[in-house]
Amino acid sequence: MVDPAAVHAALDEALPDGLDVVEVVESPGGGFADLLQASRWEIGLPVPVDAAASAVAAFLAAEAVPVQRMTKKGLRDFDSRSAVLGLTVTPVDEGARLDLLLRHLEPAVRPDDVLAGLAAVGGLELVGVPRLTRLAQGPYDEATGEIGDPLRP
Repeated sequence: MVDPAAVHAALDEALPDGLDVVEVVESPGGGFADLLQASRWEIGLPVPVDAAASAVAAFLAAEAVPVQRMTKKGLRDFDSRSAVLGLTVTPVDEGARLDLLLRHLEPAVRPDDVLAGLAAVGGLELVGVPRLTRLAQGPYDEATGEIGDPLRP
């Protein structure tokens, strides 16, 4: 076992100025990947908010939204809808912002898979590059719908 304070000090000393370690915590044990059950994403879309809202409504109304993605094992078909726990649209100056909550399943559904699904069932046409930002990733609380810190039990 290593003292978290000692690790923090060693990292601070080894890293260049401007790259700061905020906190070091002891792992709760087990596989880290097992603690990553869901993720929340913010997706900035350079499209009119009404187009995004229409596509999101069609996506959420569908029982399944099949998409294809190239994997290590070749082209794979899977359902992009099954992993979506929440998807909302907010207007922003540049167009629309999506708040996406994904459950981590096998195969993993990524935000770009959801965008492909929005295009497939909702006719969403992207005219530019979406801005994807992962806001949180960790254990999913079914009761609250919140994502917890994977390093805090």
